[in-house]
Amino acid sequence: MNNSPKVLACVDQSPYADQVTDAAAWAALRMGAPLELLHVIDRHEGAAPATDHSGTIGVNAQENLLNQLTEDEAGVAVREREKGRVFLNRLRLRAQASGVAGPDMRQRHGSLVETLTEQQAGVRLVVMGRRGESSSTTLRDLGRNVERVVRAMDRPILTVTDNFAPPSQVLIAFDGGSAARHAVDMVASSPLFKGIPCHLVMVGKEGRSEASKQLQVAQSALMASGIDTVAAQVVGDPETALARYIEEQRIDMLVMGAYTHSPLRNLFMGSRTSELLRAAKVPTLLLR
Repeated sequence: MNNSPKVLACVDQSPYADQVTDAAAWAALRMGAPLELLHVIDRHEGAAPATDHSGTIGVNAQENLLNQLTEDEAGVAVREREKGRVFLNRLRLRAQASGVAGPDMRQRHGSLVETLTEQQAGVRLVVMGRRGESSSTTLRDLGRNVERVVRAMDRPILTVTDNFAPPSQVLIAFDGGSAARHAVDMVASSPLFKGIPCHLVMVGKEGRSEASKQLQVAQSALMASGIDTVAAQVVGDPETALARYIEEQRIDMLVMGAYTHSPLRNLFMGSRTSELLRAAKVPTLLLR
């Protein structure tokens, strides 16, 4: 049994499950790590269909009704588990076709965030969809679980869009902060990015000596690790400027620090991380 820290693919029955599986398989192979496919069934997903039980009923009828409701809920839970098992097995075969030997499967009832935080000691990387199962019925362009998971986990989170291919170029969004320096260190040291050219991009006024110095130090660290690195400063608001750079340079993956401010601040000022995730249409590795 392989007890090495694993790549954990969080999959739900959405159009993004195949892409999450592909990204997780790529990461597991690059890092030589085991892969686990995790499907968490929300507590409310297995609820029995609503039925009108209004009106006055006798004691015996009430007991019979409670028994019936219990049986209905148990039946729904069994069907959900079986549906999930078939779903996970299909993704397992997909991962094996990518070259992953013996990926594990796990299915849990409960909260995704709680499940992930319970398991994170044995996790090296989490992979999840940018949007979830409800994306086909809501107008939400960013899944509700992304920020919650990133804030709860002390692990890198790779969020995947509706397309994934092994990256030929990555971009680090660099602002000189601790999260950005952590991103540089990870890219420099992780086998995930070995041999992949990197763009190190800072948004701000050009010609600032301190910013240029920080950028040069980060570029030197990446070059010393053997990564071909281009450093650039661009002007404009971060979301627009980085999204334009990604498109123009055909960047395949974004790496950045995420949700470094408190949820209360985000409530009043908005989250730059969420705005950039909406603007960037490529898989993004989020670091805290």
